[in-house]
Amino acid sequence: MKIFTLILSLLLLAPPSQAQKRLVIIDQDGSGPADSNQMSLMVLLQSLQVEVLGISIVTGNAWRDEEVQHTLRMLELIGRSNVPVVPGAVFPLVRTQQETQIAMQSIGRPAWLGAWGGREQDVALAAGGVIVDVATHGPWNIPPLREGSPHTKALAEDAAHFLVRQVHAHPHEVTIFAFGPLTNIALAVAIDPKFAELTKGIVIMGSSMNPQTDDPEFATSPRQEFNFWFDPEAARMALRAQWPRIDITTADISIKAMFTKDMYDEISRSSSPAAKYIATYATERYYLWDELAACAWLDPSILTNVVEVYMDVDLSHGPSYGHTLTWSEKLRPSAVNIPLVHAQLDLNLPKFRKMFVDLMSGR
Repeated sequence: MKIFTLILSLLLLAPPSQAQKRLVIIDQDGSGPADSNQMSLMVLLQSLQVEVLGISIVTGNAWRDEEVQHTLRMLELIGRSNVPVVPGAVFPLVRTQQETQIAMQSIGRPAWLGAWGGREQDVALAAGGVIVDVATHGPWNIPPLREGSPHTKALAEDAAHFLVRQVHAHPHEVTIFAFGPLTNIALAVAIDPKFAELTKGIVIMGSSMNPQTDDPEFATSPRQEFNFWFDPEAARMALRAQWPRIDITTADISIKAMFTKDMYDEISRSSSPAAKYIATYATERYYLWDELAACAWLDPSILTNVVEVYMDVDLSHGPSYGHTLTWSEKLRPSAVNIPLVHAQLDLNLPKFRKMFVDLMSGR
């Protein structure tokens, strides 16, 4: 009895960092260095609440093999090479680069093509305001990394099977973070129909409902968002799987959270490995898409407006291919399994900024 009491006392006195951690797998299109993709990984890696079981990589903002290298190197630089990195899908399920380029001739160009191009407005001035193609490389070419090449290697396993294996090893305990196109998630669902229901839920950075902005990427096409657009079939498959819960960080809320110079300067004053990585390699001042999704899961109190809507993806091969579809309970289609999601629309911006800066600074 005395031994039991002693053990119980030690458990009660244990610091929070030794309490049972929340298990996650992060599926990411890990372009880099030190952009939103890599910094969102670091949010969960830096949190004392979380154990990251692995990071699976999917083509999206860049090609998979280059993203794998950026992610491995980031883990080395912040001292977390113990976290496995797993290569996933190189191409979307159905959408192809060639067919998309042909379609753009008649329906217009999206602002962001990811691995298939670049941000068109960033190069327009170089051509006197005329939109020009951005030089890119093929899926198997890895350009030199600014941060240096990694010494560690990715796992010799594909992402979909890794996802399934980990979820079966920890049933009803793992939260899946889908921060890129949902190809790997859809493949895991296809391999194991019970995959989704065996998780604790999924957090998705994706979708766009009605962003209030003058940013032309969303102002002129308010239902288009890159992660859904790049692989619409995968997004639909992922959404319609039997998740215990779906939390979605929409473009509507993400565009309210900019990575500012003040945030960068404050992080740069820290001597933590994560802060040094950001101070050295972060050159972009852009929206904190995935970082917000991670922080909102860690502390939902930063959210000020979350709505429940039924969500799907348009698969018609026309101008709205890959666009977000939403309905209320009363108006949703009754003949198909449209999932109810928790869509995030607004936030306490100062609270989020402080949380992100503190995590990156190692506080």
